Amino acid sequence: MGMVFFVLGLVFGSFINVLIWRIPRRESIVFPGSHCPDCGKTLSARELIPVVSYLIQKGKCIHCGRRISWQYPAVELITAVGFAFYQWREPSWAALVSKLILFSLLIVAAAIDLRHKRLPNVITIPGMVLGMILAFAGWSVPIGSSLLGLMVSGGLLMAIALLTKGMGMGDVKLAALIGAFIGPWPALASIFIASLAGAVVGSIYLLITKQGRKTPIPFGPFLAFGALIGSEIFL
Repeated sequence: MGMVFFVLGLVFGSFINVLIWRIPRRESIVFPGSHCPDCGKTLSARELIPVVSYLIQKGKCIHCGRRISWQYPAVELITAVGFAFYQWREPSWAALVSKLILFSLLIVAAAIDLRHKRLPNVITIPGMVLGMILAFAGWSVPIGSSLLGLMVSGGLLMAIALLTKGMGMGDVKLAALIGAFIGPWPALASIFIASLAGAVVGSIYLLITKQGRKTPIPFGPFLAFGALIGSEIFL
């Protein structure tokens, strides 16, 4: 079963790459079909095999020869490993579906924030609603815990954003999304883990690149990391 979910994760990872590319550009996620962003050529089925096509083509488009970003196989592999892990980890199908949805949303949000330094509402707001729907259906935390998690985690980052003016509203909404899925205490732990990881990694990045402390560093990837760790430890 683990291998089945690994392959399923590869397929979903390919779709997640479509979301990561098209959502920030406000393009349809359905039309047109998958194509090279440089030359516009429609990709054939053999060019769309997750990870394998990238390796066979040596990371290049077979039509124009332009490099294909390493993001594509990386996202596919991360998604595959995550799907296999949660299939092994979660005791019920309901909990598994809830975790896979949260995991997928976090990958999309983290990748977009890392590349574009923003978190689109089309991900965070529907994600909050979906988190509460799953809680109401009994597929994740109790609905009261979901609502409290949304308010506490979103409210905490809202206060930080207003006081420091160093955090965007996208981060606030992503924190609220996380709280809606996993409840207040795991969400608060996730924010703590994210802050710690962000401080360490951010300091190393600024030291290596010799940039100033005012250099904007996206917090979304750290929130996603914190949520994945926090939900496993405290949920």
